Amino acid sequence: MPIVGVIAGSGLYEIPGLKMLRDTGIKTPYGEPSAPYSIGELGDIEIAFLPRHGSPHRIPPAQINYRANIWGFKELGAERVLTLNATGGINPDLKPGDIVITDQVIDMTQGARQGTYYDRDEVVHVDFTEPYCPELRGALLEAATRAAIDIKDKGTYICVNGPRLESRGEIRFFGTAGADIVGMTGMPEASLARELELCFASVSVVTNYAAGITTARLTTSEVVSVMNETTEKLKLLIKEALPLIPPERACPCKDTLRDARLGS
Repeated sequence: MPIVGVIAGSGLYEIPGLKMLRDTGIKTPYGEPSAPYSIGELGDIEIAFLPRHGSPHRIPPAQINYRANIWGFKELGAERVLTLNATGGINPDLKPGDIVITDQVIDMTQGARQGTYYDRDEVVHVDFTEPYCPELRGALLEAATRAAIDIKDKGTYICVNGPRLESRGEIRFFGTAGADIVGMTGMPEASLARELELCFASVSVVTNYAAGITTARLTTSEVVSVMNETTEKLKLLIKEALPLIPPERACPCKDTLRDARLGS
């Protein structure tokens, strides 16, 4: 199986059975990724880990070099990328600690971040109707069932620029737009992966109620606490999901650029 990319914090490197081998720095046409990629093996599966905020956690969401991060996975030979995200819960049915396998995304960062590889010389419009790979989502959902991990099998992630948290009015607006969770890093990761014909899926942890859902004040310590509490579940989910990924891709992701170029 080709290498699988994982964007997550360093706590995920401690998956039982995972053997870390080396760190690999990569220079891309778009600058340097957030950090060197940490390469490991889980059985016969090779994994490349990347902390999106750098190591230590130092890069704010709007300053992350998303293009370099995703390009680096492609250069390493990855065909699939799994990501973990901390999010605020908008849907009243969601509570802190819930895990959501997102199926849709709303991007509120366009124009504020470099979100395409095709911003000069060539015009390309990739199909983004279904932002997440069905094969990767299927592996995650099956893994959750096998490991008896309670997850939400769908949800719409709305991505904002940050770094400030949202107002009560914004969250109310996002809810009426159909968003279930809100975060600051889900885009343009998903669309950049699509432009490189990589399979991409996201696991979102609800770390807090979004602004105005409750009367409680929002704090970053709450986010860190809930992420720490769910780390073991996330490690088990990733460990169970990786062997369920088909060795050969049969999903539409690998053919994204077919008929996507203007005039092709």
